[in-house]
Amino acid sequence: MTKQEIIDNFDPNQPGLADATLYGLPFSAEQSEIIIVPAPWEVTVSYGSGASEGVKAVFDASFQVDLMHQEFPDLWKLGIFLDEEIPEWKSQSDFLKKLASPIIEALGNGENLEENSQLKSDLGKINIAGTQFKSELKERVLHWLDQGKLVGLLGGDHSTPLGYYEALTEKHDDFGILHLDAHMDLRDAYEGFSYSHASIMFNALKIPQIKKIVQVGIRDFCEQEVDVVRNSGERVKVFTDTDLKSEQFIGITWAQQCSNIINELPEKVHISFDIDGLYPWYCPNTGTPVPGGFSFEQAAYLLTKLAESGKEIIGFDLVEVAPGEDDWDGNVGARMLFHLCGILAKSKGEKLGCRINF
Repeated sequence: MTKQEIIDNFDPNQPGLADATLYGLPFSAEQSEIIIVPAPWEVTVSYGSGASEGVKAVFDASFQVDLMHQEFPDLWKLGIFLDEEIPEWKSQSDFLKKLASPIIEALGNGENLEENSQLKSDLGKINIAGTQFKSELKERVLHWLDQGKLVGLLGGDHSTPLGYYEALTEKHDDFGILHLDAHMDLRDAYEGFSYSHASIMFNALKIPQIKKIVQVGIRDFCEQEVDVVRNSGERVKVFTDTDLKSEQFIGITWAQQCSNIINELPEKVHISFDIDGLYPWYCPNTGTPVPGGFSFEQAAYLLTKLAESGKEIIGFDLVEVAPGEDDWDGNVGARMLFHLCGILAKSKGEKLGCRINF
């Protein structure tokens, strides 16, 4: 059947197809305009774990998401397809995570890795594997970009999108990153890991095409990270949770703050969304939860306003979703992923139907 015939014969009011892709949609990769690249990788987690299971948690929960999005009623018709996982990524992540654990423990005990040849060797292996993963992810993203697809990445921990950023440099002369997170992630090779989840934005700054990083919701950082911001030459703009809330307490609205945030961004924007940017009760099993944050609706509003601003959204990553004993984390992740797909499509001028008003 043609894509239109599939749309005509699919009932979006019924549960999604059990043998289908994300959200129970009936489209193939070729028929889908949006491709989600899964990155089940979490080698360097230093607190809670489980981010490598986030892809499966979001996928499983996606079947419970109603397809009638209030802002983008026809979003589902574009097709959202979860790319096939590279089998080696998850197995290699699990193996390397076991190598990383004693390194993290030793550092926590004040040991010097230079005096432990085995741990030093394992650290080298992990960093080499991280470089390989980054290159393979870049190739996978470019594979879909070259076919004219809209591409999002689903992690995995926050180290995962670096290869995606490098892929974007092959398509865009310069761009910025809207970074929603509880953490700055500006540590230089945290705990010795070149591709630590706590170093993603530090590594992003090494990419010349990344013109600016605008961080929103930050509420946990170290002295080194503050120095990176201050020495960035205004290349990093930070909106801490404390500052945002302080302004709100004296009457400045979230709408005004969103305008200020968006005005700091360049014309082309990639969105990097760490789920721990939200209040912790949304995703309580994420690896490094921090009190404070923004609501689901606040985050969605900011993203929608960005899509309406005239700036071009060129991609997104959603990371650090980790499942717990129930489906809650995956449920929240699946719904934020759906909204991210909508604002990416809207920014690209896709026909998404008229907003539903009551």
